[in-house]
Amino acid sequence: MPPDDSDPLIARLNAEYAPLHTRRALRRALGDPALGRIALVSSFGAQSVVLLHLISIIDRTLPVLFIDTEMLFRETYEYQKRLARTLGLTGIRHLKAPSRNIRAGDPATDLHLRDPDACCELRKVRPLQRGLHGFDCWITGRRRDQGRSRAGLELFGRDSVGRIKFNPLAHWSAADVNAHINRHNLPRHPLSARGFQSLGCAPCTVAGHGRAGRWPDRAKEECGIHVVDGRIRRGPAPDAPVIVRDTGFVPDDPVPDARVLELPGDTDPATLPRDPAGWQMIRITFPAFHDGRGFSLARALRDSGFDGRLRAAGPLLAAQYPLLRRCGFDEVEIPAAHAARQPEYLWQGAARWREHDYQARLGAGPRQLNALYNPDIPTNGTSG
Repeated sequence: MPPDDSDPLIARLNAEYAPLHTRRALRRALGDPALGRIALVSSFGAQSVVLLHLISIIDRTLPVLFIDTEMLFRETYEYQKRLARTLGLTGIRHLKAPSRNIRAGDPATDLHLRDPDACCELRKVRPLQRGLHGFDCWITGRRRDQGRSRAGLELFGRDSVGRIKFNPLAHWSAADVNAHINRHNLPRHPLSARGFQSLGCAPCTVAGHGRAGRWPDRAKEECGIHVVDGRIRRGPAPDAPVIVRDTGFVPDDPVPDARVLELPGDTDPATLPRDPAGWQMIRITFPAFHDGRGFSLARALRDSGFDGRLRAAGPLLAAQYPLLRRCGFDEVEIPAAHAARQPEYLWQGAARWREHDYQARLGAGPRQLNALYNPDIPTNGTSG
């Protein structure tokens, strides 16, 4: 995968840092005004000690963000404490999803079995988003040899919100990692001796398969921290979700993550928090447009007294917008690719839901919908 030169700053950083030895590159990065405030994100997994060791040589006070999913191996927690003592790291910050989010989103602790992507989003992605607030750049331990999704990794890129990501070990191999650990006599993760080469959450990791041991038997390679819609991003995310309200496509009006309750569409209404009014926004994810459980969940929330913002997220259809509004949703969040297939005028027409009979439109085909939503668009096949 060739470097993306569309971002001048990222292209310049990749060119300037490429000739540098890893330790020198890290030292320079920590003082580079172009990178701003930096944090290291570490899983304290099987190979994390290399980057933690290099950072300890340069600045032991650097913020180190450790995402505690509360489903990690017991040995990982022990290893984290041991490395902090051995390397003298004083800036470690533990990131967790708020307990009320866990209770609401994964009350039976089985979300990883039903929807591992949603579990990662709940326990890992959103806590990291909160933890990275205030930082301009974050350091990762990703390498090109860790799988197909990382084969084209550059030293610098951006995450889904445009924050700079620095991958100082991008060009290292597994042999380089092992050589560094042996040369400096660094502690190894206790599970390494038992064949675990890549460590994540205990229920989703098996021994003996490298990174392929993560989410075995599933078509999943990443937890979601480093990808958006399954693809590595190298510049500001062009595929950011589209927000739909009654006026059509609108800019997002973000709410602090700590004030957002994430709920899968199949959440049992009986497990809803007793005081939903404590949340500024509740976001209900629809796994598919034909999965109607989110509609019932929205009604239950409104019936329970929730009067904050209610957002439906997923591959929903413009024709469903009237029903979504009638069920209590204020807005809809759809993938950018989905919005490209259903232009804004379709949603704007559907947003006039009080003016039209919803049931009458269910059987309408694309041309009839175009005529209904936008009378200026021809429907005789000569245009559009």
